[in-house]
Amino acid sequence: MYLIVGLGNIGSEYNLTRHNIGFETVDYISDEYNIKINKTKFKADYGKGKLAGEEVFLIKPRTYMNLSGESVKLFKDYFKIPEENIFVIYDDIELPKGKLRIRKNGGPGTHNGMKSIVKEIGTKNFPRFRMGVGSPEHGDLVNYVLGRFSAEELPVIKDMVIMTSKAIFTALDKDLDKAMNMYNKK
Repeated sequence: MYLIVGLGNIGSEYNLTRHNIGFETVDYISDEYNIKINKTKFKADYGKGKLAGEEVFLIKPRTYMNLSGESVKLFKDYFKIPEENIFVIYDDIELPKGKLRIRKNGGPGTHNGMKSIVKEIGTKNFPRFRMGVGSPEHGDLVNYVLGRFSAEELPVIKDMVIMTSKAIFTALDKDLDKAMNMYNKK
């Protein structure tokens, strides 16, 4: 069993913002693989289904970004899911727009959602799918990550969402190393 966790903030005012790219990707996976996100429990909206032959939960925490780890911990503990089976998808301002970086583990950096997950589950040893959203030109980080993608950015972001979905499928179908070898180069 795997948790595929997309990070974001709840509420329609956050739709298509840089900080919600994790939610957008989970929604894409939900549509692409017909796994309905139609339940609410453990402080998350979620769906359960099969992806690449594996049982998965698609999770969108309802806690707002800074408390995302609360939801992840509840799922992890209740279903006894090993940390290496927790895939977290989130925005990364350190990567150029459209770049995907997959890592087996590592620190949370400056990302508050990742800080919350590391704190709540007590480890940095879980895979993450870091989606590049670029960085602000003028240093206003909060408004930048909570801002919407421009019309010019949307095609690049859509391609990255599709690529991330394929990378997750590959990680489940083959293994994480194969996904890293295929998608970290692009």
